[in-house]
Amino acid sequence: MRPAHPLFPPSARHGMPAMTSFPPPSAAAAPVLSDVPERIAFLAAPTDVARHEFDRLTRQYGNCHPGDADVVVCLGGDGFMLETLRVVLEQNLTVPVYGMNCGSVGFLMNPMLEDSLPQRLTTTQAATLHPLRMKARTMQGDTHEALALNDVFLFRQTRQAAKIRVDVDDLVRMPELICDGALLSTPAGSTAYNLSAHGPIVPLSGNLLPLTPICPFRPRRWRGALLPSTARVGFTILEPEKRPVAAVADSIEIRDVVSVQIHEDRTLAVTVLFDPGQTLSERITAEQFSA
Repeated sequence: MRPAHPLFPPSARHGMPAMTSFPPPSAAAAPVLSDVPERIAFLAAPTDVARHEFDRLTRQYGNCHPGDADVVVCLGGDGFMLETLRVVLEQNLTVPVYGMNCGSVGFLMNPMLEDSLPQRLTTTQAATLHPLRMKARTMQGDTHEALALNDVFLFRQTRQAAKIRVDVDDLVRMPELICDGALLSTPAGSTAYNLSAHGPIVPLSGNLLPLTPICPFRPRRWRGALLPSTARVGFTILEPEKRPVAAVADSIEIRDVVSVQIHEDRTLAVTVLFDPGQTLSERITAEQFSA
């Protein structure tokens, strides 16, 4: 019997069955709630605020294991939400996820209102997200795979600028990019690090992946590319021993990489729920008009 996933804090794990009780993967798309959910799984970030709300909500509505739930309610910030969504994907669950903001920005979250939560969940609107799949090979010869719902980025590990070759669909598009790093973003993640690196915001329906350099030195005026969502992007690190580079898929960091392959995995999907009028598409559009 395996223990609960370490993502779940002790309060969230209490009384929950082992992970082996998760239902088998379903071929159906993740459901959108139409009836009042009877079984809610609450997960809380390891912060005082999130755990306090967890205690209040579970006293009022009960709790169950995510594998047995009609909906997962994630209590925390955007970082904990991304971790929760990654676990849902890795466990092949079709349960939708609703975030309640106990963090700072809360771009993927909804307001922290506990009254009439089950009824509130029936009015939500869904966004279906597909992750990026990263495959990274290190100088030691190890291979690592990870999923990312925001972005995969490469970044120099030392004072030396990185030198990176950029391939798209097995064609060399840039023989040498000298930079601090580079990133490939999903549309949902295009308002995060990608935007801070002066990359474009992409609507969810755009079927595009922004490829954005981070502080490029040569070619100095290159501002990146918009690639079709079917593109397969490859990064090859030039002079990896002299100019070591790390690769990061959301919160998972792999150091001393020599090559990184990335593509959008359309075989995987997760459903995120938002309050009416506050859909992810609306938030992405509004971000383009914010100061």
